[in-house]
Amino acid sequence: MTELQPLDAGFIELEDSDRRISLGIAAVAILSGETPSRAEFTAAMAQRVSANERLRQRIRRAPLDLAVPVWESDPNFDLAHHIRWSALPEPADEPALREFVAAELAERLDRDHPMWECVVIEHLAGGRWVVIVKAHHSLVDGVSGVALLESLCDPCEAAGPTSTSLEGAAAQPKDEGSAATGPKDRFGWLVSGLRLPVEVPRYAVGMMRSLVPVVAGVISAPESSSLNGPIGRQRRYAIARASLPEIREIGRGLDATVNDVVLAALTSAYRAVLIARGEQPTGNTMRILVPVSMRAADAKSVFDNRVSAVLSLLPLHLDDPVERLATIHRRMARHKSGGAAQAEKSLLTVAGWLPFAPVAWGMRLFSRLPQRGVTAVATNIPGPRRTLTMVGREVLELIPAVPIAMRLRTGIAILSYGDQLTFGITGDYDSTPDLEAIADGIHSAVAELLTAARARSQHRAG
Repeated sequence: MTELQPLDAGFIELEDSDRRISLGIAAVAILSGETPSRAEFTAAMAQRVSANERLRQRIRRAPLDLAVPVWESDPNFDLAHHIRWSALPEPADEPALREFVAAELAERLDRDHPMWECVVIEHLAGGRWVVIVKAHHSLVDGVSGVALLESLCDPCEAAGPTSTSLEGAAAQPKDEGSAATGPKDRFGWLVSGLRLPVEVPRYAVGMMRSLVPVVAGVISAPESSSLNGPIGRQRRYAIARASLPEIREIGRGLDATVNDVVLAALTSAYRAVLIARGEQPTGNTMRILVPVSMRAADAKSVFDNRVSAVLSLLPLHLDDPVERLATIHRRMARHKSGGAAQAEKSLLTVAGWLPFAPVAWGMRLFSRLPQRGVTAVATNIPGPRRTLTMVGREVLELIPAVPIAMRLRTGIAILSYGDQLTFGITGDYDSTPDLEAIADGIHSAVAELLTAARARSQHRAG
């Protein structure tokens, strides 16, 4: 048995704090060809699952959370618990699929068994079929969630990179450990011991200095808007798509990163939604949480959470799309140089040293507070670079889906696959009846920025 990391356990506490939320992360794979038989699909999944022990483990918690939860083997593991078959109502098109995904995001995973499942949709318009891989946030984050889906696909024959790096979700360099440098000698350990009284306070001061803007961002609420508030149990789900080469062209033409362009498109979309709702967007209307992967390159397939985050106000008040993009670029560069993400990672490390009970109770208390400092979450996930197949059928498209909680009425996951960047947009059913407007706004914003980038490139060339 192994203990859960503080962040993994925190997602269990967060879900316990609100009966209206489900913290399942999903990846929707749209596949070509005929749906395999149940026996064929189950046999393939049995082979894949047998290779990963974590997929056969459940969480065991101590009474009153007095001890850290642990992963333990499910004594009654049955693959049939984790594979479901379903179908869409005719015409079995994308709107029907979106409604199905929204219903799946509202359903909690069974904690009596390993918290993941596959849902096979046998027919989708256009001669296709669908597999939805869903796992609890305590088991995976965005990067390891994609790794989970890849592990259930057919093995890759060729070696090489398997994911496309995107800013905001890029794998970190491999950690250099003692195995690479050799064990320290006694003199080295003595020197390290003598330096501890100096290094520890300096480490703590640096961490707290980096965390000050983050804490201030959470405590200081932005101006009130319909983007933040209580949420119900039901969900809506929308999809937007963009060309990854065009997103990169925008970045090159307007001196920005891929992640900057994505956030600029979201800013434009939310701005349009607020205006359509009769609200006036300001520079202090929307603070967004952007997860940042802290995962080492050699830990891509380890199932757990290794993320930190940055908080940034989106410049919804700016009318010019190029000016919005430039402002976002400057702010994100400042956040990266400030070291907030590394400080949050250090804070989680410190939490792991503390007794679990007060940490768990503190998380539960915090999650019950009506936070107003964060309005939405947007996570940019590097997707597979190679073409995936499952049971011999090609994966045509990958669509991500993330949960919402703590008064965040919308959550957006952005996933690359091949030359496509797909936005999976989750919304609260009652408070976001216009969720499709966010998808439309993303499409319009990308087109607008692409026109501006090409115009600037032509001007430079001229």
